Amino acid sequence: MKRSSQLVLLFTLLIAISAIYRVIPFDARPVWLGAPQLAIALFAGSIIKDRKWAFAVPLFSMLISDLFIQALYSAGAVVYPGFYKGMFINYVFISLLTVVGFFVNHRKAGSVFAGMVAAPTVYFLLSNFAVWVSGGGLQRPKTPAGLLQCYVDGLPFYGYSLLTMAIFGTALFAGYFLFYPVLNPVKVKA
Repeated sequence: MKRSSQLVLLFTLLIAISAIYRVIPFDARPVWLGAPQLAIALFAGSIIKDRKWAFAVPLFSMLISDLFIQALYSAGAVVYPGFYKGMFINYVFISLLTVVGFFVNHRKAGSVFAGMVAAPTVYFLLSNFAVWVSGGGLQRPKTPAGLLQCYVDGLPFYGYSLLTMAIFGTALFAGYFLFYPVLNPVKVKA
């Protein structure tokens, strides 16, 4: 199998598995374990050289899972919709995490670790700011104190995002490191 075919298969599986995981109802998975899309965005930005595909992998994963969730919602199987107000901004934030991945050197553990802290932090800061600006969540007042309270409200989710990144990000980067020789065998000259 050609390397390009192997990578297409690998990323197709990655998209499918992450989309399916995100569809699992919250009460059927550990509450502390979020969805892997943040880790996928960071990983894709770091690993995939073609920038359009680096953006496409996490966004396809989000879209597929949102379609599944919406179908389940329409069937009455889950209580939250796949398509919601503010959904577009979430896709923008996932794309920004892919950009964070552009600065991660996947060959250096320190760089990967820094990216795995930076990505959830960027997402936390941006998403909670968006919640505050839009009047969502607990509808905190549009004051500096209200913004600060919105960030305090989101701290548990930030902790979950860091933990999720530690689990899924480590699995993705370590898996890539372990399987890279299989995907790129060294050709020995005779």
